[in-house]
Amino acid sequence: MNTRTKILSIVYFMTGILCILLEDKASFYPGLVAKALIIPVLMILFVVNLKPFTHLMFRMMLAGLFFSWAGDVILEFSQRNGSLFIPGLVSFLLAHVMYLTVFLKTPGKNSILKYRVWLLIPVLLFGALLVNYLYAGLGDMKIPVILYAIVILTMLSAAINRIDKVNTLSYYMVLGGAILFVISDSSIAVNKFGHRFESSGVVIMSTYIIAQYLIITGYVKQFDEKHV
Repeated sequence: MNTRTKILSIVYFMTGILCILLEDKASFYPGLVAKALIIPVLMILFVVNLKPFTHLMFRMMLAGLFFSWAGDVILEFSQRNGSLFIPGLVSFLLAHVMYLTVFLKTPGKNSILKYRVWLLIPVLLFGALLVNYLYAGLGDMKIPVILYAIVILTMLSAAINRIDKVNTLSYYMVLGGAILFVISDSSIAVNKFGHRFESSGVVIMSTYIIAQYLIITGYVKQFDEKHV
């Protein structure tokens, strides 16, 4: 890890911790500003390690970060205006579409569906259990939430499908990030449509912050000659 990446990583996690500390505070705008700064730091980290405008897949990863940033900001405002929840959901949906497309386009054999379909069984079981748990409380949100669940679990499946295509470090970092992203988004769904739980903001944001970092830095490691 080079010096710039180390510094940006420290700034990223410090910003994330500040956001978590401000999560339950009464004042709205300090928390909004902190949350709005998290992803831009990660975008800078991505840009200084790769040249995102030289390759379509790099641009799509950067687009995934942009949609994540938009989702962060919109969902923060949705606390004051509930009608913004759907636009926030759509922003994150687009982020996941960007990520899953990049993961699926990773050069190499797609061995999961042919030889290792059993690796997808836990993903399918988790998705079925989550939707079954939430279904009664979804109301008019049934279709959007189920669609979102399908997309994010497809993103996780695409991360699993990178096996044998990339170096081990990149594979497990991205996979860990994808799993934590699913946990973070599932926690949002449970807290909103199922059962509100204590310290939900800490759980949601901490898993989200680590997830994004692992996905982006893990993807960068895919092109690190030391790990190829």
